[in-house]
Amino acid sequence: MKKLIWSFAFVLGFFLLPFTSTQAAENDQQLIKEIKEIVKDTYVGTIDGNLEKATSISEIMDMLDPYSTYFTKQEFENYMNSINLSTIGIGVVIEEHEDGIHILQVIEGSGAFEAGVQAGDIIIGVNGESIIGRSTQETSSLLIGNEGTKVEVTLKNSDGSKTTKTITRKKFTLPNVQTDLLFGNVGYISLASFSEDGAQLVKNALIDLKKRGATSFILDLQNNGGGYVTTAEELTGLFPSAKVAYLLEEAHASYTIPAVQQDTKFPKDTRILVNRYSASASEMLSASLKDQKAAILYGETTYGKGAMQGFYTLQDGSYLKLTVGKFTGPAGHTIHEVGVKPNVQTTTAPIFQAHYDALKEKYPKYKQLTTVKNIADTQKFTVKIPTGLTSQIAKSNIQLAALGAREVPVAVKLEGRSITVTPKTALSPNQEYMLLIHPNARSKNQKGYYQHIRINK
Repeated sequence: MKKLIWSFAFVLGFFLLPFTSTQAAENDQQLIKEIKEIVKDTYVGTIDGNLEKATSISEIMDMLDPYSTYFTKQEFENYMNSINLSTIGIGVVIEEHEDGIHILQVIEGSGAFEAGVQAGDIIIGVNGESIIGRSTQETSSLLIGNEGTKVEVTLKNSDGSKTTKTITRKKFTLPNVQTDLLFGNVGYISLASFSEDGAQLVKNALIDLKKRGATSFILDLQNNGGGYVTTAEELTGLFPSAKVAYLLEEAHASYTIPAVQQDTKFPKDTRILVNRYSASASEMLSASLKDQKAAILYGETTYGKGAMQGFYTLQDGSYLKLTVGKFTGPAGHTIHEVGVKPNVQTTTAPIFQAHYDALKEKYPKYKQLTTVKNIADTQKFTVKIPTGLTSQIAKSNIQLAALGAREVPVAVKLEGRSITVTPKTALSPNQEYMLLIHPNARSKNQKGYYQHIRINK
C-alpha cells in the first residue's frame, strides 16, 4: 500500500505563492499517473478500456469493477464511518447493484425506517437525479448531510413498483452486536457489520451469554455487507476446528491466510444465519466455517462478492479503493458472483429452523411428531399424540417455545389423544413454534415428544 506523501511549498516572508491553474493541472496529471501505476501493479480484474489513454480519474474508475472507487479525504472518512456504523444520514446499509444501489438493512429508528423503506428496496434516484451505475460512495455522499435536513429518495420496490420518499437525515450509530438468550439456553448473537472492533464485540457477547447459561449458539450474519478483512480472520479463530481464514489470489501471488486463534470458542454445533444480502467478509467467514465443518450454515445463498479491496493513500491525501484479490474458503470453491450455499436452505426465516434444530439436539431421546403446518386459529390449537400417552403426562410437562425467541405461557387441556393448547397471548402469523412434551419422571420408559408448529399465514 502507498504511504501518505506530504508535499510542502515554503515561501520566505509573509506571502504565500499563488496556486495557479497550471499547477492544479500538473497536480491532477500527477495524481492520474499515480493511480494508473497502482492499477497496473495491483488491480485484479478486467480493465474495460485503454488505461494509458485515460485523461481523468472518473474515466479510470469507469474501466474498473464497481467495487473500485476513488475517494476525496472527506468521502473516505464518511465511508469508514459507515463501516463502523456511525454517521448522519437516512439510516441504511447499502451495496452496489446493477439496477441502482441495493438496501441491505434499514436501521431501526432512522429516517428511512420512519419513512417505511424496506431492506431489499433499490435506490434508483436521489433528489431527482439518477444514481444507476454509481458507486455506494457516490450515493452515500448524496444521502448524508446535516442533521435535520431532508433528501428525496426514489426507490424500486421488490414488487417492481417505484416510490419516492422524503426522508429526514438523523445522526445514528448502529448497535453492531445484539444478543438474546433464547428458549433452551440457546445464545443468539447478531453482527451487523465487520467493524474494526467486530470480533471483540462478538467475543464479549459469547462470554456474557455463556455466563448467563447458554450452551449452544446462533450467529446471525443476515444483511451483513462485510467490512474489515482482519475482523473476519479474528472471528474465524473463535471456532474450534477453523485453522484457515481464507485463500487469497492477488495479482502476482496466492496465499493461505490463517485464522487468528482466540482463547474463547463457539461450540462446534454453532449455527450461522445468512441470506442473499450477506456479502463480502460475511461470505469469507461463512465459506471458511462451512469448508472446515466448524459451524452449520442456514438460510439462502449469499450475495456473491468474493473480491477483496485494498486502500491506497494518494499524494494529495485522497484515497483509492481497489480490488486487489479474489478470496475463497479453504476448499477453493468460487464465491465471487456465485455466493456461498448454506448447509440447510430455508424457505422461511432461518432462525426458526436453526433454533428448532438446536433444541432437538438438547433432547436426543425425544421422538418427533409430524409437523403441523396449517394452524389457522392463533388463539388456540389442538394436536394429536400417540395412543396411551395422555395418561402418562402432566399439563405442567408441556411447553411451547417461540422459535427464535422465548417460551410462550400456555394453558393445556388433555382429552383422549388430543392436547389443546391455549397461549396466554395470541400466536403470531409470522412466527413458528416448537411444542415440547416432556416425560413424567415417575413413569418409567416414557418417551418425550416434540412437534414443529407453523401458523397458516
